[in-house]
Amino acid sequence: MLIRESVASVAAEMHSEALYFHLTDRFVHMHGHNPSEAEVRSWKHSIPALVSALLEAGLDDVEMMIEYTLPLTSKRADVILAGVHPKTGEPSYVIVELKQWTEAYPDEDSPNLCHVVGMHHKPVLNPIEQVRGYCDYLAQFNGTLDGHEHRIVGAAYLHNATEFGVSGLDVAGQSPRGRFFTGDRRGEFIEFLRDHLAAESGALAADALRNAAAKPSTQLIKVAAAEVRDREQFRLLSEQKLAYELVLKAVRNAQRSDSKEVIVVTGGPGSGKSVIALSLLGELYRQGRSALHATGSASFTKTMRKVAGARKREVQDLFKYFNSFMTAERNDFDVLICDEAHRMRLTSANRYTPAANRTDKPQVDELIDAARVPVFLLDDHQTVRPGEMGSQREIEAAAARKGLRCTVVSLDSQFRCGGSDAYLQWVLRLLGLEEGGPVQWEPDGKMQLVVAESPQQMEEFLDGRRAKDYSARMSAGYCWKWTTKTAPGQPLPEDVVIGDWARPWNVYGDRAVAGAPPAALWATDPAGFGQVGCVYTAQGFEYDWSGVILGPDFVWRGDHWEVDRTKSKDPVFKKSTPDDVVAGLIRNTYKVLLTRGMVGTVVYSTDAETRAKLRELVQAEARIPEPVG
Repeated sequence: MLIRESVASVAAEMHSEALYFHLTDRFVHMHGHNPSEAEVRSWKHSIPALVSALLEAGLDDVEMMIEYTLPLTSKRADVILAGVHPKTGEPSYVIVELKQWTEAYPDEDSPNLCHVVGMHHKPVLNPIEQVRGYCDYLAQFNGTLDGHEHRIVGAAYLHNATEFGVSGLDVAGQSPRGRFFTGDRRGEFIEFLRDHLAAESGALAADALRNAAAKPSTQLIKVAAAEVRDREQFRLLSEQKLAYELVLKAVRNAQRSDSKEVIVVTGGPGSGKSVIALSLLGELYRQGRSALHATGSASFTKTMRKVAGARKREVQDLFKYFNSFMTAERNDFDVLICDEAHRMRLTSANRYTPAANRTDKPQVDELIDAARVPVFLLDDHQTVRPGEMGSQREIEAAAARKGLRCTVVSLDSQFRCGGSDAYLQWVLRLLGLEEGGPVQWEPDGKMQLVVAESPQQMEEFLDGRRAKDYSARMSAGYCWKWTTKTAPGQPLPEDVVIGDWARPWNVYGDRAVAGAPPAALWATDPAGFGQVGCVYTAQGFEYDWSGVILGPDFVWRGDHWEVDRTKSKDPVFKKSTPDDVVAGLIRNTYKVLLTRGMVGTVVYSTDAETRAKLRELVQAEARIPEPVG
């Protein structure tokens, strides 16, 4: 938060005009840049309106926590008022969302969205829903509210608005944690404040909120247990079950002996790493343990939220990103499950990180420190971006530096690629990720592999499989520029051009465009067919049939592969990125793309000599057969 002071102290600073210099100074310290003009204007107009109401209510000694950052997120509540409940004597908290709006009306299609007259071209979140979300989230993740969720309420105060100008916002449904007051209902707002806050010091209540551990509440754990259990259709086998049991054993040991243990689970594509992760979450929640799931992939995290928490918004909040733990306390959680751990970065800091949170602490250290039992699930051959450094070796070294026991489990079974170890080995040899060079593909009855002579042939074949109720996607190396902005009402631009065949990349961003799903859902939404996916949207997912386009960045010449970095359009490759690093990441990219299929893979190269080599290696299935049932 920027400031925590009593209402009387804030009023005094406001009167001397020192308040806004204080807020600006704290903002620069925390965020590393000056606040925007709109933010400063909001402070100067909205905070006085709230302070005036609090003073009139006689709540001079209530604590104001201004710009309060919610745990494990970058989201900030405008003000949290901390005090004592006038009837129960318990700590009492009121989240206030301040708006300068004068007129707003609800969105026709979604009551949780609204339009602000004269301010926004796009819909924004209804302030009732906004403050309700803040209350719900804080109740779920602040330890002082665990078992005392009734202690927190919320309201939006639209101090410039009249009832006439914003009454339609009611359609979102008011509740104790989500309601709104307008300037012409100021008297009602004052009574609301008096109903929840007594005229006495709120210092102890503010201390309790500020110093509480950030972890899932017991109520949230119960909800998550039911949610995952209801959806659980997982059956763990052999090494999967071993990894699962080792984690649960480590949790029991950590509790009994006040110890820590690091678990590393390694395995190739489709070896069941994410199945283990969700199975563990379900069991840990049923045991009442505090656990979170984290990844470094926006697409993967959003899909996990959809799979495990589709019916419960609060369950979705259990799925975090690796950089969510910069400010977490040591051993805040029983278990932290780090899925797709090969996506870890050197540090969590980026250009949006507040200056106060910037450190040189390695991200792997942050993740290990956050839980009694940190669990890392990874594949050393799926690192596809410069700066990604998650590997078994790095994690073992970090654990050793801390004097912690590190247990490694290798998953040998295959549940993707038709369960074909032979196919996975063929891919590794093909790409030079294992020694020995490319070998002839010997059909094993598990995985189908075919070579296409054109992108049209590939697409027609895959579309035929879809007609038989198989899922299918096309993906490619990052060898075509990506138009990231599409004008409203326009179709996706067809960026991937091969001869007279052209298709768009998958949508760039979180909104559907012209019937195509947002990036995070490309791999799982049937409407994803027809766009070409890249490694960043395909990684972590699977579909029945995978069509892979090898671009001009990776071609066969004579008796070896050549990587041409000049043909790559991937913006993550900088001039300073060494050639050998780029070559390794491009090989890993095609490894990821070639191992998405559950039933079969169709491969096509834009290069004639490379297509000839592929035909030589896949002689028995060189021609695409007619689709069969």
